[in-house]
Formats: sequence, structure tokens, C-alpha cells
Amino acid sequence: MTYLVTGAAGFIGSHLVDRLLARGERVIGLDNLIDYYSPARKRRNLAQALPQPGFTFIEGDIRDSETVAAIFARYQPRYVAHLAAMPGPRPSIANPLLYEAVNVGGTLVILEHARRAGVEHMVVASTSSVYGKAQRVPFREDDNTDRPLSPYAATKKAAEVLAYTFHSLYGIPISVVRFFTVYGPRGRPDMTPYLFVERMVRGQPITLFNGGENLFRDYTYIDDIITGVISALDRPRQYEIFNLGHSQPVELRRFVALLEQITGYPAHIEIKPLPATEPPITYADTTKAEQLLGFAPTVAIDEGLERFWAWYRAEIDR
Repeated sequence: MTYLVTGAAGFIGSHLVDRLLARGERVIGLDNLIDYYSPARKRRNLAQALPQPGFTFIEGDIRDSETVAAIFARYQPRYVAHLAAMPGPRPSIANPLLYEAVNVGGTLVILEHARRAGVEHMVVASTSSVYGKAQRVPFREDDNTDRPLSPYAATKKAAEVLAYTFHSLYGIPISVVRFFTVYGPRGRPDMTPYLFVERMVRGQPITLFNGGENLFRDYTYIDDIITGVISALDRPRQYEIFNLGHSQPVELRRFVALLEQITGYPAHIEIKPLPATEPPITYADTTKAEQLLGFAPTVAIDEGLERFWAWYRAEIDR
């Protein structure tokens, strides 16, 4: 079977590519290698995939309708995992037009050419950020998501709505997966684990909003996330939204303490107020994913951070 993975050179995309190739699938990877962070790092993310005969990498932009049309015409993917996006709530405040162009406009291009090609199933990546400051925990897929806290969250909500529209109009089976604070090897340098470890190793201060107290994140290890994405790909639905999280929120203070214990480096902490883009907690109710996808995360936070630390040390030794 042939799969198209957008954002294939990114953190989550590259892991998905590797997992699909490992089970013998044909994978077309699309990524524009934007310099949001080092394109060289993104190419290293694909080091395992590039030599494999089952993998084709295309450097191109999801906003480029001609490029996307040519991919569907030439390779005829039957399944699409649309992961490409501009990431992060805080950076989106400085450049909302770019976030709208990529996360909304680019998604529309993928949806349009997927429906023209008659794909069998799509999985569209979303985020726990769509819940904003949710009124109840844990977050459920049927909670209100109409009050996002950042342009990033708003664009991902818009992508979800577009996905539903295309399903409604054209009958494309689409599953939306909302990721909860993914971490692990190949994590982006702007993500909390990498940022904190980098600064700890260099003896630089790290910023803890509210001192890390009463601030919880549902950290979910990359391998568990990929298992959830593949389960969604393998189980076509008409239109469903699934939370993919570990369902065990970790207080940020404890997260830092674990990093100190694992790395052996102390954290020098600067306390700042919580920005308006940040909810006090993310917490996934995964009952639906458990029942319909068999989703069951297995990697505890301490084990996941140990694996991340091992990868980080190998990365900086390059």
C-alpha cells in the first residue's frame, strides 16, 4: 500500500515514515525543509528512510497545488497522513499570516487533491491546543473548542473543520488526531524537553511559568503517538476525532526535577507569569481512542526522558 506523509522530515513525521517502512509499506514523504529549525537536522531525521527502496522523498510545499497534484498523479497514494504544519502557540503570535497560509491553506490543498484522487482514508494531525482553557478535565473530544488561545490553535481548529467539510461533501473517510505534548528523540529544539536540557547543559537559566507549580502537561512519548496514528490509519472511519495523550499529566516542577536526575545537571530557574497562550493544564481523555483504536500508551515519563537524553547526547556529539 502507498502512503503519503506530509511533514515527513519533522519530529513526528519522520518517526511515522520509519514505522510504515518497517512494516513494508511504500511511503512518499513530502516536506519543504523550512528553516524554522535546521534543515540539516530534518535531513538527519530521515537518515534511516532515505536509503530504503520503499521511500521517496519530495522537497516541496503543501501550499503548492501543482506539486501536490503531481504527487497524487504519479504515485497514487491510497492513504494520507497529513502532519505538515507551522508549529507552536507562542511563535504564531508573531507571524499569524504564515500560520494561516500553511495550516489552513496548505491543508485545503492536500484535502482537495486527496478527494480528486479518491484516497481511501486520511489522518489529519491536530493538537490539544484547540481546547484552550477547557472548563473540565480530562479533555474530551466533544468538549467546546471554539475559544483557542493562539493563532496556531485557531488554524488547527480550522483544519479540523475543513476536514469535516470535505468528508461531508465528498465522503472521504477522515480521522483527526489531537496530539498532547509529544516528546522524545528528534524533538524540535523549540520544544520544552530540548530547550530545558540544552540550557541545563550550558549552565543557562530556564524559564518556568508560575515557577512550574500548578502547571501540568500531558507528556506523551513519540512511540505511543506513532502507534496511535497508525491505528487511526488502519481503521478508516467516516469522520472521527481522537485524543492521543498519555492521560497522566505531569507538573512542570516534577518534569524539571526528573531532567535534573536523569542528566545530572542542575536547573537554574527563572520564574515568569504564565502567558496568555498557555493553559494551566492539558489532560487527555483517551477513552474513545482506547475503544475504537486500541490505543494504550506504554512509555512512562521517566523512561521516555531517559531515551530522549540518550538521543540528545548522540545528537550534540555529531
